[in-house]
Amino acid sequence: MTPIFLKLGGSLITDKTGVEAVRADVLARLAGEIQQARQANPDLRLVLGHGSGSFGHVAGAKYGTRQGVHTAQEWRGFAEVSAAALRLNRLVTEALLAAGVPAVSLQPCASAMCVDGRITTIAAHPIQAALTAGLLPVIHGDAAFDTVRGGTIVSTEEVMMALVETLRPSWLLLAGETAGGLDLAGQVIPRITPQTLPQVEAALGGSRGTDV
Repeated sequence: MTPIFLKLGGSLITDKTGVEAVRADVLARLAGEIQQARQANPDLRLVLGHGSGSFGHVAGAKYGTRQGVHTAQEWRGFAEVSAAALRLNRLVTEALLAAGVPAVSLQPCASAMCVDGRITTIAAHPIQAALTAGLLPVIHGDAAFDTVRGGTIVSTEEVMMALVETLRPSWLLLAGETAGGLDLAGQVIPRITPQTLPQVEAALGGSRGTDV
């Protein structure tokens, strides 16, 4: 079975308007649902990603890490961003383990290299090995080294897209705090295609907190 990518949005598992405010009840429920899905389909090969939410955005915004890292202070910020992302990642993996899911964390900072803000290389073999072993690999948005900027930030979506060519997922599912993409009236847009995109662009906007 080809793998499925599932991303838990940072705004779903944390309160992005707070500081390191995890939604423990939501996280526990999601972990239980993932375990139920694995039990119902033993052949399921799932790669789980999660955003940094209210954990990574404070340091990321303070130091401007995504734009580049060169000074000692900026490298301190780089380290703080990665540490914050790992704190949330630990909570996610612990919730999964508590629900019976054999989750293993694979840190992008240790496996990805960027050139001017874009991931150019990433180690996919550890993820493949985890899937073969029946484990649930967990990835996340993180700080990353960059040959042009020194350092930067890569989002969970960027990490997943860098893995697509090697892992060839059949689906990429995004779980957020809303029922889907919303129009200006707050109603779910049932389908967005390249042809209908111009009609919904007016409803597009940024997140409620700084993205990491």
